[in-house]
Amino acid sequence: MFVIYHEQRVRWLKSHLTKREEIFGLISENAADMIAVVDMHGERIYNSPAYERILGYSREELLATPAIQQVHPDDRAKIIAASEESRRTGIGNRLQYRIRHKDGHWLVLESTASVIRNAAGEADKFVIVNRDVTERSRAEEKLEHNALHDALTDLPNRRLFLSRLQRAFERSRKNSEYRFAVLFIDLDGFKVFNDTMGHGVGDELIIEIGRRLAACTRFEDSIARPIAAAAGSSAGDEEILARMGGDEFTVLIGSLHKASDAMQVARRIQQTLSEPLWVGGREVFTSASIGIALSTTPHERAEDLLRDADLAMYRAKALGKARCEFFDQQMHAEVSRQLDLETDLRRAVEEEAFRLHYQPIVRLETGKIAGFESLVRWQRSKNDLVFPDGFISAMEDTGLVVPLGEWVLLQACRHARSWQERFPRSPLSVTVNISPRQFAATDLVHTISSILGETGLDPACLHLEITESVAMADPKRTEATLVQLKRLGLSISIDDFGTGYSSLARLRRFPVDALKIDRSFVMNIDKDAGAREIVRLIVEFAHAVNLKVIAEGVETAVHKDHLSNLGCEFAQGYFFSRPVDSEGIERLLICEAQSDTQSAKVAVASQR
Repeated sequence: MFVIYHEQRVRWLKSHLTKREEIFGLISENAADMIAVVDMHGERIYNSPAYERILGYSREELLATPAIQQVHPDDRAKIIAASEESRRTGIGNRLQYRIRHKDGHWLVLESTASVIRNAAGEADKFVIVNRDVTERSRAEEKLEHNALHDALTDLPNRRLFLSRLQRAFERSRKNSEYRFAVLFIDLDGFKVFNDTMGHGVGDELIIEIGRRLAACTRFEDSIARPIAAAAGSSAGDEEILARMGGDEFTVLIGSLHKASDAMQVARRIQQTLSEPLWVGGREVFTSASIGIALSTTPHERAEDLLRDADLAMYRAKALGKARCEFFDQQMHAEVSRQLDLETDLRRAVEEEAFRLHYQPIVRLETGKIAGFESLVRWQRSKNDLVFPDGFISAMEDTGLVVPLGEWVLLQACRHARSWQERFPRSPLSVTVNISPRQFAATDLVHTISSILGETGLDPACLHLEITESVAMADPKRTEATLVQLKRLGLSISIDDFGTGYSSLARLRRFPVDALKIDRSFVMNIDKDAGAREIVRLIVEFAHAVNLKVIAEGVETAVHKDHLSNLGCEFAQGYFFSRPVDSEGIERLLICEAQSDTQSAKVAVASQR
């Protein structure tokens, strides 16, 4: 009985195993993925037909070579390590590696290994399922590449550059002997070129500049390698050329021996860029200003070195362009002071720690006050009143000048309205200077309209001043903005006239009401024939195009008389009054009102 049962059991097992083998065969023969069985030494026992279809090898060729032979040399170590771990633990794993197609190109496989145990429970074989993920891998690599590289030049972008810079920064903090440098490169005159030739030609120029920079810095091997691929401290990891945007490029130079090495690279770049280029069907000559920052400058953040190089580049431009300049300790101290200033200014804007002073504008024909120019002061501390020269530039750079400008407009309009109510004679005007940033703001017209509505000031009593350089920066936009402002009913003056580069023909088309002669001409009108002639020409030109003239910087009676004789309508300066606060203005108006009353009494008495 036992023998019969045993024979039946054996026949059942054989049948069951045969069915399992048939099922496995059907699956493996028809599977899109490559299925292999290998022994614990990596020798092939079975390969599904998908191997032949995907890799191009015949069954005999695959069986004749070890499985590891077609694997990319750089990936063999991780496969061997994974096999040893699976053999030791009996647990399969998943990994990705490259394998060579018969024609020589490389495919990327995603592999999942499962352990087959023998009757004793020991790991005996592996069943490996390989899926071709080459296209997916390429798509992922492309996404990674695009995230780290500039779309126009294919150079590393800001993100990749800052990552490499951070790595160099951390290495230098661990090893005081390791030094590096950052170069900030900016093309000279690119904006003018771009505006003149068009953005398409400008892009061609940037692409060619990128190629030249890559060639002369010899970073070709490192510029396109994803950062994740770096392992260790190869030379490529220490050096990188990147495009930061626009016409700005940066270079990281690692393992620097001396500061002059960085200067040599910078000069080589300038020499390369000075050679003519053929762009947009014509020969083009370029130059670059380069700022250099060294890792020896103490910093807490890697980004600060990039900022140092940027500042040094701006100094190179200020000194004449096509130059290389180092960021030094003195500049570092200046930057620290600038950062402290910006912090204090942000707080000052929040707390409205500013004061308005006003300087009277006098009608020369009558000697009476016609209005006032508002001048902002910063009350930095109780006894520290800072004039605009000490903070306006910083506010312009940070954009804080826009909220400050709105505050000045509001306060000036409120004061003017108050004076008009207290001294109801001919309407007093108030003049407010509009900064370049304010003038460029898209909501300027709406802001001014709202302030006029809030304060109730007659628009005809608000005069806006823009400088000659601001007016001519973008003449078409200037004209459009001025037209909108004039529709509000206010007046517009061109400040500092004579110091810029205005085209008189263009200026005639601007809807302005007055020109203000710069103080540098007025102050020398009594002793410099050239200055007198310039003032005369400005007055004649203004009157020829129906504009009024305001002269600033009048300090003596001689100045006043010269201007009166030339027909100048208005003047301001220390001869009439220094800038004073709103209370001081009220005292001036009271004195003028009393003087008018006294004059009226004298006139009446003389008629009796």
